[in-house]
Amino acid sequence: MKNLFKFTAVVAAFAGLAYSANAQSTSTSATKTTTSNGVILSVGADAGIPTGNFSNSYNWNLGGSIQADIPVVQNQLYVTVNAGYDNFFGKKNIAGTGIDVPNIQLLPVKAGLKYFPVSHFYIQGEAGAAFVLNKSDLNFGNSAAFIYAPQIGYQFPLGGKSYLDAGVRWESSAKFTSNIDDSKINFFGLRVAYAFGTR
Repeated sequence: MKNLFKFTAVVAAFAGLAYSANAQSTSTSATKTTTSNGVILSVGADAGIPTGNFSNSYNWNLGGSIQADIPVVQNQLYVTVNAGYDNFFGKKNIAGTGIDVPNIQLLPVKAGLKYFPVSHFYIQGEAGAAFVLNKSDLNFGNSAAFIYAPQIGYQFPLGGKSYLDAGVRWESSAKFTSNIDDSKINFFGLRVAYAFGTR
């Protein structure tokens, strides 16, 4: 719950910045044009490196995601909706015990805000839930956990309404088993996606 309040505060700050910037002159707003005025869709590949105690059992993760950016303030603020799949690869023969850690298969679903303070560069914050697809292999107490992910990124224009969207984020979850601190999933992630405007 504490993390949810922090995320809400960040979202509110982004919204305030966006509306403040929008109140400036039209010419200033025009210099910050990043995309078309419609919804932007993107399909991308995701990869990451576990952090903290999670890195003791897992090496890296690989997956993919789709995202929709819905404009709120023209060319500056977007509501994002993101869904994907992540596979976290467990370590083999962990600590020389002969035990192989099972992979974690997650289906993360997030929503948030994406704000462009300058042309093409964005700050994004999302929150949602991650659903475990192989709970029985992991002995997790819960099938889902709260997740949040602050991110920064850049949209590289490819021509027309197309972009290469590259973002770096830190993603963290609540506990998947309430009495086990090490059941949190934390990692630094990279998303590289093909993005295109719908109009």
